[in-house]
Amino acid sequence: MSSNYSELLSQTGGAADEQAASLKLFVVLSKAYKSLMDQAVKDMKSHGLGSAEFMVLEVLYHRTRIPLQQIGEKILVTSGSITYNIDKLEKRGLLKRVPCDDDRRVTYAEITDAGRELFDDIFPKHVATIHSMMGGLNGEEKQQVTELLKKLGKGV
Repeated sequence: MSSNYSELLSQTGGAADEQAASLKLFVVLSKAYKSLMDQAVKDMKSHGLGSAEFMVLEVLYHRTRIPLQQIGEKILVTSGSITYNIDKLEKRGLLKRVPCDDDRRVTYAEITDAGRELFDDIFPKHVATIHSMMGGLNGEEKQQVTELLKKLGKGV
């Protein structure tokens, strides 16, 4: 721990307490996110998919078809990574590219029957894994944390 951080934590009163609480929240939130994501990615890989591949298929599973340009925004990965993962999924027959009839600049990604069949099988298992990871909180606490994290995100 840096000396500035230690000094901040040792100070008391008003603004210093608020800053220390903010730092502690940041650290705890970061560690919780890492722990949760490590387990979620492990689960995704157990189904034979990388995390980005899984997330692309998950978006398509719920939306069926989406412009390629919008997928990166939905799953927060770079456009180059999206192209690479879409290529891999297309080669496996889990999605296909569909040109837009109205605008030649737009190409859609669409889940195939094989992709839907795969996700019909693995998505409920993934949901169960995520649910078990959240087992430390009851329903009311999950709702409270969700609302607080939304508030935190909107305030940034």
